[in-house]
Amino acid sequence: YQPAPLSVKTLPDTFVVQISVLYQAPVLYSIVSGDEKGYFFIHPSTGIVKTTKTLKPEDFPVTFNVRATDSSHASIFNEVAVNVEVLVENYFSPVFPSALIEERLEENLPATQIVHLKAQDNDTGRNGLLTYGILTGDGLKFRINETTGILYSTVSFDYEEEPTEYQLVIYAEDDGIPEKKRGYCTVVIKITD
Repeated sequence: YQPAPLSVKTLPDTFVVQISVLYQAPVLYSIVSGDEKGYFFIHPSTGIVKTTKTLKPEDFPVTFNVRATDSSHASIFNEVAVNVEVLVENYFSPVFPSALIEERLEENLPATQIVHLKAQDNDTGRNGLLTYGILTGDGLKFRINETTGILYSTVSFDYEEEPTEYQLVIYAEDDGIPEKKRGYCTVVIKITD
């Protein structure tokens, strides 16, 4: 059995999984090994497994064995493994070092790198893995590398003809579970003569 991963915030007495057997006579369920820290309880007749206490993520994943025993013949039984994972919460949102960044860009340059944006996320694993994007602003004249956070122009600008200032809102998004979190910064790009 591989039940859905549990949150680190799972409360005691939370349903985890129901074990069942194809057998004609009544059986008794018990946890026989693998749950040394006593995180789980199985109802002897229904096979419903529940948590018994607050989960510590450092103790997981846990694989424990459940035995189904014929209620009249203790020598007739079978066992199955149950593998339970715990997901660490996505506590932190990505944060940029500055909420406002001003950059100058010379006119008549070919498409070029403008600035390398780097957000910080204090979560670990996929909860701290960031992707970058442009939330608002001229997405045709600018692009961001979603992995590196490098912002580029995609066209050449003319100081005399176009707006000489562009404002982009950039986001960094983590790959968090159960929900993704975002941080934002505004980049003002001034075209220079």
